Amino acid sequence: MEVRNAVSPTETQLQEFFEPEAKSPIYMVNLLKFYERAKYEDGHQSELTGREAYGLYARAVAELITQVGGQVGFSGEVSRLMLGEVESLWDEVAIAMYPSRAAMMEMIQLPEYAEINIHRTAGLAGQLNIETVAGTGPWLSHQLPE
Repeated sequence: MEVRNAVSPTETQLQEFFEPEAKSPIYMVNLLKFYERAKYEDGHQSELTGREAYGLYARAVAELITQVGGQVGFSGEVSRLMLGEVESLWDEVAIAMYPSRAAMMEMIQLPEYAEINIHRTAGLAGQLNIETVAGTGPWLSHQLPE
């Protein structure tokens, strides 16, 4: 399995995001890799680390997620890899719940989101953003009726 971190989705990924709605809330699993030093697109020099720049985004986006009916369910630093291999570990993992894809799109289109996204792109060397839905995996099969 080849892994490629990115900061923005591809055209295909965007098109797939607009496919018919998931019938339940979506949980976005974010695997985050930070720059050593923040790299702002306008070229201005910053003393912030990538993690610090992303932190400015994370604190503000958590409020926007709540505003559209979602919530941040987990955020933590990656300590080690228990199983498998990757060339370089991610720095942090965060999981956010949105009531729907439409709610996530609503958030991304808010003017406030555009204002804070500069810190996201300045801090991130790349990420994986994985959409999941609850109650569909084998971990929860013991809770499903037979």
